[in-house]
Amino acid sequence: MGRKFDISYVIDFIPKLLSYLHVTLFIVAASILLGLVIGLLVALPRLYNVPALKQISQVYVSFFRGTPILIQLFLVYYGVPELFKLIGIDLSRTDVLVFVILTYAMNSGAFISEAIRAAINAVDRGQVEAAYSIGMNGYQAFRKIILPQALAVSVPVFANLVIANLKDTSLAFSLGAMEMTGKSQTLGAATQHFVETYISLTLIYFVISMGLERLFRSAERRLLRHEKTDQATQNEPKSFRRFGRRQLVADIRKGG
Repeated sequence: MGRKFDISYVIDFIPKLLSYLHVTLFIVAASILLGLVIGLLVALPRLYNVPALKQISQVYVSFFRGTPILIQLFLVYYGVPELFKLIGIDLSRTDVLVFVILTYAMNSGAFISEAIRAAINAVDRGQVEAAYSIGMNGYQAFRKIILPQALAVSVPVFANLVIANLKDTSLAFSLGAMEMTGKSQTLGAATQHFVETYISLTLIYFVISMGLERLFRSAERRLLRHEKTDQATQNEPKSFRRFGRRQLVADIRKGG
């Protein structure tokens, strides 16, 4: 049992935990960036129906989506060095953060691949065919037609993935990684004020998660602003739109 609750410890613990925030954010940023690369590589065989690779990517996604992240951490931390021993490479001195980032990257890659696949499939195929009909090549159609719409569709999903990844980093301490949760365990054991420690940790995670949510929501609004403009134009009365077009033609003829 811990000592009697004291609110002053909550305030005192926050700056001590924040001193390890950079480690947590580094794990999140590195694993998401690497996960984007993995997710793209995993999504491509399923998007283009590459026979053998498609089945491999499906197994990969099913495994990382269907098993707990804690088990994945232990499998990577203890299993990868054993695999490398077979080819004569010793990873016993490798920093634990390498295994933590690798695990979260592979886990995120599985979810990101599904987000990429769903976002690209959500774009109307007729728009792509229309782009080809006016002379665009595959790269131009992807960059100008598919990518902007796919990004707008995938932002909410990607935001959830990043926030979930942030919260999942709290399990990294189980391998001995000294990030915020690992530091909270040390503070709790040293002071016997465990409740205060976890309240401080909760407040930090909550504020960061809310900040990320607002950031992604702002990005989503920017990506969808053209759709709102189009929708507003479609909702205008037909007589108003005809008047607007006539006025525009008149201004052009006058040189306005």
